[in-house]
Amino acid sequence: MSNAYGAGVGGAGSGGARRANGPATLLMFVFILLGALSIVGGSRMGAPPLFVLGALLLIAGVLTPMTLKIANQWEWAVVLRLGKLHSVRGPGIFLIIPVIDDVSSWVDQRIQTTEFNAEQALSKDTVPVDVDAVVFWQIHDAERAALEITDYRSAIARVSQTSLREMVGSSLLSMLLSDRKQGDALLRDEIGRKIADWGISVISVEIRDIGVPAGLQDAMSREAQAQREAAARIHLGQAEQMVAQKFVEAADIYAKSPTALQLRAMNIIYETTKERGATILIPTAMVDAMNPGGILSLAGLAGQSLGETPADGGGQGSAEASSAPPPRPRRRPPA
Repeated sequence: MSNAYGAGVGGAGSGGARRANGPATLLMFVFILLGALSIVGGSRMGAPPLFVLGALLLIAGVLTPMTLKIANQWEWAVVLRLGKLHSVRGPGIFLIIPVIDDVSSWVDQRIQTTEFNAEQALSKDTVPVDVDAVVFWQIHDAERAALEITDYRSAIARVSQTSLREMVGSSLLSMLLSDRKQGDALLRDEIGRKIADWGISVISVEIRDIGVPAGLQDAMSREAQAQREAAARIHLGQAEQMVAQKFVEAADIYAKSPTALQLRAMNIIYETTKERGATILIPTAMVDAMNPGGILSLAGLAGQSLGETPADGGGQGSAEASSAPPPRPRRRPPA
């Protein structure tokens, strides 16, 4: 059973005990003191009127706490006269007739909360779950809340728990876990509809926790992991497809420009060796395919077209160097 049930019975706002009334208590002591002084003075002076005055003051002191009532700003007092509804008083100071009038209930009109839960409630797909929730409610009609139901706090807790079990039984577990806002709205409407006749309105309902069995948690975890792995494989395949498309486009470009392919090959070699200064053995066929002499000749012709003047003998030497075949790298003997 939820703790809200025990807290709701006999609490403030449902006719429970109230604290002492300060002004009424002060007036009571004042009247009693004056009455006692009047009786003492009458006995000394032999004046019967003082005895009568003292008796009246004593009676007024006794009846003052029963007559003078004070309601706080957030409270309303339901006053019955000879068992029938007379008025709803407050907040502030008000007077009632002792013995004839009676304050049957002090109604708290502030927003209040009630916790409730549903243990081992079966969802629509027959999964036992434990759900904890809290409802925020407020009394908007003190007269109906005091007269229509005996203990509205306990009733709200029981209605909330029943509505929660009904909602869980008509919902799938996946919906409960993924869309709590919809569950909150359904509970608010259902609970508000049931307690509206009591003069109480529901502000909001919030589901705080949904507990599922440990075995089901493991199964759900494996399912989520499998879904993520499948999504990762799909993304990897899409990435491979995009890379293949880019390679096809690059192959088309290199097919149209062999020089670009040669420069790319030389750049790959440079990028490989620049970090650690490693020595790379390149086959002769690959060196001949790169044709570095032809590339240097193209570079020299480009320089001459830009107006560069080579040094004496430099042009001839460059031409000779360009026409000479590239030296073949020698394989070092093993140590």
